[in-house]
Amino acid sequence: MIQQITKGIKISVITNYEGKRYQNMRMYYTFSYSITIENQGSDTVQLLSRHWNIFDSLNNIEIIEGEGVIGKKPILNPKESHTYTSHCFLTSPMGSMNGYYNMINFTTSEDFKVQIPTFQLMLPAALN
Repeated sequence: MIQQITKGIKISVITNYEGKRYQNMRMYYTFSYSITIENQGSDTVQLLSRHWNIFDSLNNIEIIEGEGVIGKKPILNPKESHTYTSHCFLTSPMGSMNGYYNMINFTTSEDFKVQIPTFQLMLPAALN
């Protein structure tokens, strides 16, 4: 598990290789990742949007931005957490992801970024 805390928001990531998938005559390596966002601070916050950098071992880079996470903009009171699972497709058996969430603090009205730590996506056989 990979973890990082930014401004009282703890991000924890667990990844899993899901197998190969063929789409549009191309083979992709499919990975899932589960992320827990935990509010360890004393103010209520809301996740507004996300920014992802997805890298594979063939030097392909994909940037994804959008509102919320899997269609939700969770509000987290102090000591609350939100967990979700999503996935990505790589053209190689190894890669990584990182990024950030844009959030707002309801007490101070401050917009702030929460870093998503870099996590590896690897075909299990690649670990040997």
